[in-house]
Amino acid sequence: MTRPLLLLPVALLLGACRPAERPATLADRTLNLGTALTLTAEAPFTGTFWQVTDAPPWLTVSPASGSGPVRVQVRANRALGTPTAADQPQLSGEVKLTWQGEKQSGTATWIVTADQYVLTGRVANPAAVRGADAGVAPLQETPPAEVRSVIVKYRSAAAQALALGQKATAPDPALASTRAVLDRLGPAARHDLGGRRAELVTDDVSGTLVALRRDPNVEYAVPNAVLRAQGTAAPLEPTDQYAGLQWAYRLLGYRAVWRDMESGGYARPVTVAVVDSGVRYDHPDLAGALLGPDEGALDVLDFVPAGQKGAYDNGDGDGPDRDPTDPGTPARQGGSHGTHVSGIIAARWGEIPRFPGCEACSTSGVVGAAYRAPVKVLPIRAIDAAGNTEVTDVVNAVRYAAGLPVTLGGQPYRLSRPAEVINLSLGGDIPASVAEPLCEAVAEATAAGSLVIAAAGNRYGTTPYYPAACEGAVAVGAVTLSGASAPRLASYSNRYPAVQLAAPGGVDLTGATYHNGGQLNGKPYADVILSTDWDYSKGQPTYMGQAGTSQATPQVSALAALLLSKGVTRGRDDTLARLVATATDLGAKGRDDAFGYGMVNAAAALGAPAVSDTLGLRLWDTRGLAYQPALDALGRFTAYLPDGTFRALAGRDRDGNGIPGEAHEPGVERDAELGPQQPRADLGELTPAP
Repeated sequence: MTRPLLLLPVALLLGACRPAERPATLADRTLNLGTALTLTAEAPFTGTFWQVTDAPPWLTVSPASGSGPVRVQVRANRALGTPTAADQPQLSGEVKLTWQGEKQSGTATWIVTADQYVLTGRVANPAAVRGADAGVAPLQETPPAEVRSVIVKYRSAAAQALALGQKATAPDPALASTRAVLDRLGPAARHDLGGRRAELVTDDVSGTLVALRRDPNVEYAVPNAVLRAQGTAAPLEPTDQYAGLQWAYRLLGYRAVWRDMESGGYARPVTVAVVDSGVRYDHPDLAGALLGPDEGALDVLDFVPAGQKGAYDNGDGDGPDRDPTDPGTPARQGGSHGTHVSGIIAARWGEIPRFPGCEACSTSGVVGAAYRAPVKVLPIRAIDAAGNTEVTDVVNAVRYAAGLPVTLGGQPYRLSRPAEVINLSLGGDIPASVAEPLCEAVAEATAAGSLVIAAAGNRYGTTPYYPAACEGAVAVGAVTLSGASAPRLASYSNRYPAVQLAAPGGVDLTGATYHNGGQLNGKPYADVILSTDWDYSKGQPTYMGQAGTSQATPQVSALAALLLSKGVTRGRDDTLARLVATATDLGAKGRDDAFGYGMVNAAAALGAPAVSDTLGLRLWDTRGLAYQPALDALGRFTAYLPDGTFRALAGRDRDGNGIPGEAHEPGVERDAELGPQQPRADLGELTPAP
């Protein structure tokens, strides 16, 4: 007998399948990326609108707004959140979402965490290495000629007494071999060293060593090796009032270079032409550092009186002449760009005359790189009082600086002694076709033997800057301090294939950092470049901090001049080659668009003596970001890092600039790739040479 089917009420069946009611609000929640780069997050929502209103810099959320259910991709750029110390195993940040419903609104907070990738290793001092890999160098059987005696340790006090010429109470047959060796030495000075040891002076160190080692009464015999005082020269610290704020010189190893200058050797006079806004000859900290009108200084700027077609006043009220003074105008408030650039190269050291009528003016100011070297600045004014210049002005200035003839205002000019180095802290992002006259002038100056060094530009991008991008010019990018043992690229510094070198240019003040450790008026001093300047509102000298590739360029020009002054190099080509060969590689290995071949290093380029000898670790990635993980007592480190390709270099810092393992210093380097596919890596032991 079959049973009838039991039919349930339709309403009951439908109720069992009814979907959950969708919320009209967004709730707080926590998202964990783990070691992933991205995460898709979803949240049900029936309100009318939602929008991401806040997120930490290292997180991006896409899309940033919408209606209906939330479905977004959260992407982590860990490099923007990783501290320099690389000591945070996990990043954490809050994403704020505001939402609007039909009857209410609010804000939801999503906490997002991301695990960092881990790099470990150990920096080992070779002097502390022990174990199977440690060895003892074999004894030289042919000691150096300067060794004049041997040290011998006997197995008994009686044998030592015999060696020292002390008479025994009775002959000892066991000492016959010792007596034979001593008889062969003949009369010579012998000294008691205690502990059964004796020094035996001899004209035949090698033969004596062989004979002594054959004597069964001898425990050992070694040359009395000549030891020399080891150590480092003391770094030279300038005492000028604001010198402690000039961190760029420390970074480039100038404290070793200036010590090197104390012993002479920088004898050849060198001229650096600064093609710029002109200079303030009345700045006391530049007295004696500038070549004057009778020594070739020049103003190339034109002047067309008001009322005439093409009226133009460059700011000094006249046309080309021998006075490149950077003039003041009634409306001028800013500083003197050319004076600032010139001071980086050649500001005076020590006491300076007080400027008349200015009791508050410093009587020592700042220092320039040149110190005692006979490096002079040749001012060539090509930028007007409004801060502008034209291609024709720069063409004339570059040609003139290189010793080529120019005609200005119908009058011919020619420099009798061409400038070996031409500094161009100027330029623009003009098309290559428009820059052709500039590049021709650079080529002509290069052919004449001048080294043209130009600013790569401050446009925060990858657009070539001319004349820096001209073939033959040396385009200079800017770095600033990072708080780690390697500087980083300044945010404004242009990046493109023509960039060849980098130098300190300072930090953009909109995101100022304070890693240099200096203080001014009781407050931390920003990582900018301090140099000579002019206060046009008061009509008196001053000192200002500026930042840009304009400030990096004279750092390279000054070093090029010092190479020529010391005689390390002789001309344009070998000077550039030396700058490149001794540069500190940063960013991607080898040449890259940001740093070129690296940051110039004055101590390495000039072969300056060591002023320090410390062991350290430099850790950076191909983007140029630098990190400084702590080393424990055994030299071990654990760095919590973003994804990327990393370079770790354990080395010695011998020029006192805080960067170990540069071109002239011992170092050992290892690379590692970190990311979701390889969240951990161990570099093992890094042991640089002593």
